[in-house]
Amino acid sequence: MKIPVTLLILFLLFPLNTFAQDYTQFSLPEGAKARIGKGSINEIQYSPDGTRLAVASSIGIWIYDTATLQEVALLTGHTGSVNSVSFSPDGNTLASGTGYRDATVRLWDAVTGEHIRTLTGHTDSVYSVSFSPDGNTLASGSRDATIRLWDVATGEHIRTLTGHTGSVESVSFSPDGNTLASGSLDATIRLWDAATGARIRTLTGHTNSVNSVSFSPDGRTIASGSGDATIRLWDVATGEHIRTLTGHTGRVWSVVFSPDGRTVASGSGDGTIRLWDVVTGAHIRTIRVHTDSVYSVVFSPDGRTIANGSLDGTIRLWDAATGSHIRTLTGYTVGDVYSVAFSPEGRTIASGSWDGSIRLWDAVTGAHIRTIRDMYTAFSISYSPDGRTLASGSYDLNLWDAATGTHIRTLEGHTDRVNSVSFSPDGRTLASGSRDETVRLWDAITGAHIRTLTGHTGYVYSVSFSPDGNTLASGSRDATVRLWDAITGRHIRTLEGHTDRVNSVSFSPDGRTIASGSDDETIRLWDAVTGAHIRTLTGHTANVYIVVFSPDGRTIASGGWDGTTRLWDAVTGVHIRTEGVNGVVFSPDGRTIANDDWDGTILLWELTPVTPPLLIEDVNRDGAVNIQDLVLVAGQLGQTGQNDADVNGDGAVNIQDLVLVAGALGSTAAAPSSHPPLLGSLTAADVEGWLTAAQHLALTDAQSKRGILFLERLLAALTPKETVLLPNYPNPFNPETWIPYHLAHDANVTLTIYDTKGVIVRQLDLGHQAAGYYTDRAKAAYWDGRNANGESVASGVYFYQLQAGNYSQVRRMVIVK
Repeated sequence: MKIPVTLLILFLLFPLNTFAQDYTQFSLPEGAKARIGKGSINEIQYSPDGTRLAVASSIGIWIYDTATLQEVALLTGHTGSVNSVSFSPDGNTLASGTGYRDATVRLWDAVTGEHIRTLTGHTDSVYSVSFSPDGNTLASGSRDATIRLWDVATGEHIRTLTGHTGSVESVSFSPDGNTLASGSLDATIRLWDAATGARIRTLTGHTNSVNSVSFSPDGRTIASGSGDATIRLWDVATGEHIRTLTGHTGRVWSVVFSPDGRTVASGSGDGTIRLWDVVTGAHIRTIRVHTDSVYSVVFSPDGRTIANGSLDGTIRLWDAATGSHIRTLTGYTVGDVYSVAFSPEGRTIASGSWDGSIRLWDAVTGAHIRTIRDMYTAFSISYSPDGRTLASGSYDLNLWDAATGTHIRTLEGHTDRVNSVSFSPDGRTLASGSRDETVRLWDAITGAHIRTLTGHTGYVYSVSFSPDGNTLASGSRDATVRLWDAITGRHIRTLEGHTDRVNSVSFSPDGRTIASGSDDETIRLWDAVTGAHIRTLTGHTANVYIVVFSPDGRTIASGGWDGTTRLWDAVTGVHIRTEGVNGVVFSPDGRTIANDDWDGTILLWELTPVTPPLLIEDVNRDGAVNIQDLVLVAGQLGQTGQNDADVNGDGAVNIQDLVLVAGALGSTAAAPSSHPPLLGSLTAADVEGWLTAAQHLALTDAQSKRGILFLERLLAALTPKETVLLPNYPNPFNPETWIPYHLAHDANVTLTIYDTKGVIVRQLDLGHQAAGYYTDRAKAAYWDGRNANGESVASGVYFYQLQAGNYSQVRRMVIVK
């Protein structure tokens, strides 16, 4: 059986199993598990035999099988967006030009997809590449206003053509290879002798940039497309202007001759492709592609099909004879992804993009679900806690139905761009931070403006609610973090320490710690209760623009303009690892990281749990140093011999071991009050005794000093500021209840229960108690619902009174039977 040449090439280029491969798995960075989106489209080109379509995108070069229109490869290696792509005349080599991040030209083996070599020399973005007809020479046009000629076989630089006074947007060889044409931002077309590099002539007449130049198949005519919305036809031999084709209402980005030379196709910013008769200049037909710009338009080698790449992130195929639509290839974006959010259940990812679109993706398959169109760039997006509503911040603030994509309402009030939006945990309130230097609170249900928070003296870049919804944090260009009472709008305190703008603020899941990321290249951790600075995390080499806690609170992820995401241990501040991405959000289950990036895609990464080394202060070996370790050491004070509680290994468990554990606690991200279940096992009297003993030792090392400071804070945490009687729980109850209270001072405590007539039902003499919190079931006063005679009391309202020294307070409770 004889295999057709086309299929043989495809089998060589892409093995059989590649056809079944999910394109979200193509050319992934090490450690990534999937890619959502294909980047943005910059140019498209057919291979000379028409079997392949190459798409220059922001993440690399996508290769399509034109028979099946399936993705079969992704060529990556450039560190910037691929602006231009061109097949050699024999179809064996592919050239690509890239953006400012590396400003290089790469040559690829078009059969195997392997990188051949990199051509360096341009000092800015390479916008266009073109092979000579014999395939021996490659021309590249750059934003540095030069054209470079290269030897394809060796990669050597032949010469540089200078003379343009603006970026070179397009280069093209004549069919005989003798002439090179270049179009420039300086509104001119230059013709060059391809052998000597001498300028032949300059064609003038356009009144704006020349974005595209193309020779007719016979080499006699040049077509040029311009930012002045016209196409001009020129005589190559004389340089004379033949005619101007008008009709487009937007910039003309691309012009190309049909293979038979009879037709010119043009793609424009007005969202149309127009076909023109080359001989008469008559307009043949208009293909309405979309409301967005058509950046690239090409004919298939047989002239039957037109393909275009559009600003709406699609590649569309058209019948060249009739203009009818054949097929649309989707999955592309149209520029930077500025924000990413997981839905609360983790099944959907929303991304906000430069083009004003919000795209919803299936988080498992990467499939595009729908696109929500905003008028402006979506700088921030946020799901409501129930997943039903999406909020987007751009040059306005909008609410969208997450299920249907329907616009719900626009919230008006900010006078400049909205940089950040965040729902309160109960979903009732929406906070927004703006370049107008204010934070606004809105009713998320009705859209009504609640209040405006003022005080920042620079743009507000980030807003975040605490997990209990009581506190709002905002980060600003004024290099501060401000904390606000989310209920009253009262300013609580300002956190100062960053030396440049604060781009991101985030609360830990327990609400005790705030992380902030700044242009000063650092992450700072703060005690959310006191505002005290805990520690600074360093390692990024550029602005830190996002910082988030993992759902379990153990890990902090930070994204920087250095192109990396860094993971940190939230307790110790130790750097865990660095990923090659620069923006990050955790999935709700904490197992996946999604990054937003400049290339218009979202990469998904599996978050592998990292087991930190055990610390000697981790007495119970549970992987964390916490108050439980402190309690264990305290419980074994005075014991000798081999013992895990003998932290310093001197053969005895003593106060120095306890201080070392306290010192390890004092260097963590957690405040003493962040261990409420364990605080119940301590008393202020115990801690005061440890503190006194430690102070008598006159310890001078840094860890011991931190330990003493932690014990001082712990004592403060265990000593209420005021005595108070709290509501009983449960209430109503049957047949038992617990009555919690706080004691600011040591006192004799009595709890008395009365009926509605004021008659004493039961009196509980709780004895002399130390100052502290008596709130959990082990310490709170307990009533079994019986009177002094042991009889169950009837249903109804009762009152209970706390008497502690000179303090007395009465509350009501209800028994329901």
